[in-house]
Amino acid sequence: MAQPVESSLLLFLVLLSPLVASAGIAKLNSSSPLFGIEFPPFNTAVSDTGCDGKLVVAEEARDEQTQPASLSPSLKLQMTRRAAAAGWTRKDSFLDSAQKDAVRIETMHRRAAARAGGERAYSPRRALSERLVATVESGVAVGSGEYLMDVYVGTPPRRFQMIMDTGSDLNWLQCAPCLDCFEQRGPVFDPAASSSYRNVTCGDQRCGLVAPPEAPRACHRPGEDPCPYYYWYGDQSNTTGDLALESFTVNLTAPGASRRVDGVVFGCGHRNRGLFHGAAGLLGLGRGPLSFASQLRAVYGHTFSYCLVDHGSDVASKVVFGDDDALLLAHPRLNYTAFAPASSPADTFYYVQLKGVLVGGELLNISSDTWGVSKDGSGGTIIDSGTTLSYFAEPTYQVIRRAFMERMGRSYPLIRDFPVLNPCYNVSGVERPEVPELTLAFADGAVWDFPAENYFIRLDDDVMCLAVLGTPRSGMSIIGNFQQQNFHLVYDLKGNRLGFAPRRCAEV
Repeated sequence: MAQPVESSLLLFLVLLSPLVASAGIAKLNSSSPLFGIEFPPFNTAVSDTGCDGKLVVAEEARDEQTQPASLSPSLKLQMTRRAAAAGWTRKDSFLDSAQKDAVRIETMHRRAAARAGGERAYSPRRALSERLVATVESGVAVGSGEYLMDVYVGTPPRRFQMIMDTGSDLNWLQCAPCLDCFEQRGPVFDPAASSSYRNVTCGDQRCGLVAPPEAPRACHRPGEDPCPYYYWYGDQSNTTGDLALESFTVNLTAPGASRRVDGVVFGCGHRNRGLFHGAAGLLGLGRGPLSFASQLRAVYGHTFSYCLVDHGSDVASKVVFGDDDALLLAHPRLNYTAFAPASSPADTFYYVQLKGVLVGGELLNISSDTWGVSKDGSGGTIIDSGTTLSYFAEPTYQVIRRAFMERMGRSYPLIRDFPVLNPCYNVSGVERPEVPELTLAFADGAVWDFPAENYFIRLDDDVMCLAVLGTPRSGMSIIGNFQQQNFHLVYDLKGNRLGFAPRRCAEV
């Protein structure tokens, strides 16, 4: 690969490394909790506990007045994160993550542009309705997300580790026959071995929610022929296969508890390429109708949330579908800001409406044009669980960078030519370096204040760097998962708003 491309990849992915935060700034919480997500009730009835529990799935009522009178209890799951390769230093892991982050961001830009250019949109179709909370394992650092959740698919259920990603919609697994697949842990999903597997036919309305392969098959028998799909993430990342229905079972945080959801729409991928190595597939949590979050809305409601622990922590994070967390809803510092209109060009993403950035309590001189989404899909700001660092489009990033350098002055020796991140400082012997405050201001008046450990990263005992990078002038800005650590984020899709509150995520 050409040197300029390498540099760009490193630049973009600086925030992705799961290991870079173990030696924190101002005492970065190296023992903080992991990453957690709760999902909302969306499309169907609920399942019983236990692996054999049934979930009756019903079509989501188009009219809100026909929604179920009551929703199921929230569902809580765990997710985990892959550790660094043996023998790797924090710097090695950081640079590797930066490369993957770069690919992810390029993918997002392309997807936003494609939506703006008229690529078919996805709209929610089915889902579940009760609160689900599971433990997610964070650790497979791949291009489209690094938080993993154990999902048992089929009948009898077989275990697969899937990447959880708020920046995409389609749920998919590598499937037999695997004609062109990446390496994964364990065997691929075999439809022939599951009694609950069903193809979505090419005449089914849900087939219209996915894009066909470049050489689409003719739909001769609408009620029998399978529905082929093609879903892309970047230049080399994509999945192609047949859209299908299957039973998904997830382990809950309570010992021995689980939930089974029947009729989940997913992609059975026979040709899959990209930076997904190690995982079995991807669990999409985007705004579109085919995402796992959307398909759970009828059962768990229109709210999901997650709480990410420190990157250096070995505690599992939680994903929760539902909105019955009384402690969170009563939190005195719970703030909400509106999502950008759902009609935004890239409706997969969760756009927020930023108005400005404050450093050291001072509003920076940034053009208002920076924050809007243009007709070609460029610009705007998204909140994303799959991108590590936060990114701001040029020249906004340079304004933020200069503001920190000016306010830091000669507090600590500046380190020149450090790879990827800038500025970096020598903080040898300083337990809690002092840095200017960082605040995001939203168009509706909400503000998000971050603790120092969420925007400065301590790579070792001596080096501390600003964990913010730039994207091309035409790119979007991204609030990544490093900035989201130890905040409980609530995705209220009915109220069209994002909630955030500081919280000890290990205790959620």
